[in-house]
Amino acid sequence: MQSLYDFLRRHPTWVDTFWAVVLFGLSGVSVVNLHGSAGHHGSIAAGLAVSVVLCTVVALRRRFPEAMLLVACATGLAQLVLDVETTVADFAMLVITFTVAAIGARWASRVALCVSLVAATVAQMRWPATHSGFVGHIAVAVFQTVPFALAWVLGDSMRTRRAYFAQLEERAARLEKEREAQAKVAVAAERARIARELHDVVAHNVSVMVVQADGAAYVLDVAPDQAKKALETISSTGRQALAEMRRLLGVLRTGEHQEGGEYVPQPDVDQIDDLVEQCRASGLPVDFKVEGTPRPLPSGVELTAYRIVQEALTNTRKHGGPNAGASVRLVYFDDGLGLLVEDDGKGAPHELYEEGGADGQGHGLIGMRERVGMVGGTLDAGPRPGGGFRISVLLPLKPAH
Repeated sequence: MQSLYDFLRRHPTWVDTFWAVVLFGLSGVSVVNLHGSAGHHGSIAAGLAVSVVLCTVVALRRRFPEAMLLVACATGLAQLVLDVETTVADFAMLVITFTVAAIGARWASRVALCVSLVAATVAQMRWPATHSGFVGHIAVAVFQTVPFALAWVLGDSMRTRRAYFAQLEERAARLEKEREAQAKVAVAAERARIARELHDVVAHNVSVMVVQADGAAYVLDVAPDQAKKALETISSTGRQALAEMRRLLGVLRTGEHQEGGEYVPQPDVDQIDDLVEQCRASGLPVDFKVEGTPRPLPSGVELTAYRIVQEALTNTRKHGGPNAGASVRLVYFDDGLGLLVEDDGKGAPHELYEEGGADGQGHGLIGMRERVGMVGGTLDAGPRPGGGFRISVLLPLKPAH
């Protein structure tokens, strides 16, 4: 049955043609019977011709709805002129009214409504019912008009429902496209975040490893113990960098099974102390102080604070000169977390930080501002009077919803 239903849906004209043939058979019988009755108007030939045309209207109603409406109207006028009384074939008038109201053009739908409202009245005036008075004629005209009105209302309702479903489908398609666009934006944002993370990890840890390697090479012959300690620092720093890079790159491996599967957690403010000790071990004097009462912070705020300190100390080590020192202040406010990182070195030009970052690759102050902006904070950075560089950051503590 489902196959038959699908076939009928794919070939609507065949279905209409079948019903047109059935209608023509019933109409032929009706014309012959009427011709044999007393008081019949019109010839059999004219009646059969009208039936053929109206049945053709039924067969082609869905392919040419507007044209078939005009043909039906012209046939109705011909019936009036040739004095061919209504037969079963005039049922085609109801069918084309419904069809035009459902799928035809708006002007055709309006024409069909107007013709439907007057057709029964005109037919009653042309062929009045026998043995009926004036009131009876009016009653018959109203009774015959109701089916035409109902056919038009039903067709127009189907048009409205189809338009509603089409609008829902269009809206669903638009929402799907918007979701795809949002997904692409989210992927781009995630890739930008990973790029910032990788920059901070590589820039900091590699710079520490380079400094330690230079120191180990310098004291290898005269102080083997110090060289051994520097090599151990290089080894631990490299392992830490690899662990963080595996964690970050693992985000990109969607759908793949991760061997080992255990990556280090996101850095937080508690690890700033370890970061400072690492810088001190690499030869950069750092004064670190915590003010206020430490308390749990949102993970995004903690990661931002850690990365900013990491980036600032890396830039100091790269551009501060051999005798540069730095200070880090971490201040807990009631409604935020403050960061103040300063150094007294010669520093890099401020334009270098703005244009391309300390490494010239676009992740200097621009990257810091992006991080701070993501958590709704503010950043103030620039050269200090008398030399050095200063970075001041305020990160708000938004309440969890």
